[in-house]
Amino acid sequence: KLLRTIRLDASDGFVYERAAAAGEWAVPGAFEFWTADAAGLKGRERQAFRAGFLGLTSFGWSTLVVAAPVTPEEYAAAVESLANYLVRAHGAPDLAHARAAAEDEMAASASLAEHPEGTLIALHRTLDKDGNIREQFRTLRPADARDAAQMPCSAGAFAIVEDAELDAQPSPDVDLVALAGTAGSERR
Repeated sequence: KLLRTIRLDASDGFVYERAAAAGEWAVPGAFEFWTADAAGLKGRERQAFRAGFLGLTSFGWSTLVVAAPVTPEEYAAAVESLANYLVRAHGAPDLAHARAAAEDEMAASASLAEHPEGTLIALHRTLDKDGNIREQFRTLRPADARDAAQMPCSAGAFAIVEDAELDAQPSPDVDLVALAGTAGSERR
């Protein structure tokens, strides 16, 4: 199995500068940020850093991927696509070196797809205190989605999953509840 991009709605088209189409083979793609000042990224680039999987046809970003069966021919074509991209966009010295790097990236992607077919996978990418890129992955299986559909205020697409390690980190997200209370008091 391998990771394949999936779109549950049109949001990737608004969130990323270049969104991957549904159905592309994908890798996590952290290498896209190795030479960037990840701490200084803003807007759509920051969103790609924080949550994007790299599609191997468009080289656009996808928020979710799904574990999907892959044929040997499809796998080989995905390796070649990534190798050519590494030469073209990242200055790999030649196709042989790029192919070796692509094979490593594809093996990592295949290891992430070692779930039942149809399992959705999301990514949360951060910088650690030393400036190293750190990736955490979450899964959502069809049974989780069915259970989520039974929850109040749920459309059934996502379920809340506790992740103590991720939850222990300070969140850069906005506190919408606090903002809603502030906004209401300012209008009066």
